[in-house]
Amino acid sequence: MTTAFENISLSVSKGEFVAILGPSGCGKSTLLRSLAGLNEPSSGRFSIASSQRSRASIAMVFQEHGLFPWMTLLENISFILKNNSQIAPEDVPIITAEYLSIVGLSEFASYYPHQVSGGMKQRISIARSFANNPDILMMDEPFVFLDYQSRLLLHELLLKIWQGSGKTILFVTHDIEEAVILADRVIVMSASPGKIIADEKINIERPRDPLKIRNSEEFRSRVEGFINYIRSDISIN
Repeated sequence: MTTAFENISLSVSKGEFVAILGPSGCGKSTLLRSLAGLNEPSSGRFSIASSQRSRASIAMVFQEHGLFPWMTLLENISFILKNNSQIAPEDVPIITAEYLSIVGLSEFASYYPHQVSGGMKQRISIARSFANNPDILMMDEPFVFLDYQSRLLLHELLLKIWQGSGKTILFVTHDIEEAVILADRVIVMSASPGKIIADEKINIERPRDPLKIRNSEEFRSRVEGFINYIRSDISIN
């Protein structure tokens, strides 16, 4: 049996955006899936405190969009909402229309997933997750298969939707710049078996412009620092 990660101990505050960064095979995705209840860890535990609801809810956004191909973009959002007991049936069309508008896809509401681009599919996936009103959103490299321009647009969109939402986000990525652009805090994991080798706050004011902050000293310093953490760990191993 392969040990994906070990001796992991961390806490995340409500409303915090935390990026988990590290080399391939370090257990980032396995850790996220374990926290989401999709994998059963061999030992250890985690808990969710101070949720206003009786049981905190968790949503996942995967590398693949996960849309139902036989449903329109509108139906892909509304179907999830209809199965949420916290959302009144009469509110479903209102919330669906609101989030289609937020992600700029109202005019494509009647389209099916195969009729739109990869970036548009991922926009719907993000909209669906936020619309369902989870306490915690876990994102496993959601932009990894997108082109550079689509990634830039989705960085802006994600920050826009998350800002002020009160949602907690755990975001797994290989992309160091992406982690610094998006997160309040970046956790760096070592090569397999994954351990936490750095846990640092990103002191860049919000709201953030993903393009403008690239010119800041904090951005350049953080990116260089995280590159050195990962380079040092890989060279040792």
